[in-house]
Amino acid sequence: MEVKEFEVWWKIPFKHSAGLHATKFFEGLKDGKILGVRCERCGRVLVPPRAFCERCHAETSEWVEVSDEGVIETLTVTYMKFTGLPDPPYAVGVVKLDGADTGMLCFLGGIDLSDWRKVHETFKPGTRVKAVWREKREGKITDIEYFRPVQ
Repeated sequence: MEVKEFEVWWKIPFKHSAGLHATKFFEGLKDGKILGVRCERCGRVLVPPRAFCERCHAETSEWVEVSDEGVIETLTVTYMKFTGLPDPPYAVGVVKLDGADTGMLCFLGGIDLSDWRKVHETFKPGTRVKAVWREKREGKITDIEYFRPVQ
């Protein structure tokens, strides 16, 4: 006998606490600043900020502002629709900002994303990019609309 499967959808309203570090990070975004924390033990600057350095397990408390420019470390382009995400095509990548030692996952844009070959000619590891900020910011990660190539 074959076991039956049913497709169901759950809608579960809840509130997610961002915690102190993420809250300060989001408040920085609202002011057009990207904030990270420096590990007092190894000196790395972690962006987005975390309460502990994942390498040293030391608490972090020294806040630093990093640039809104950096380099792409890796990326992918999506051409299929996923629930809760923008209509395709869209590109996401890990960007290591100037002044940071870790990468931040972000949207990439500012170019035509419909031809993946052209996308990969423009966006590749090492490509310099700059944040495109929303005019009206709300203290959310989406305050950075995307990162565009630096000419």
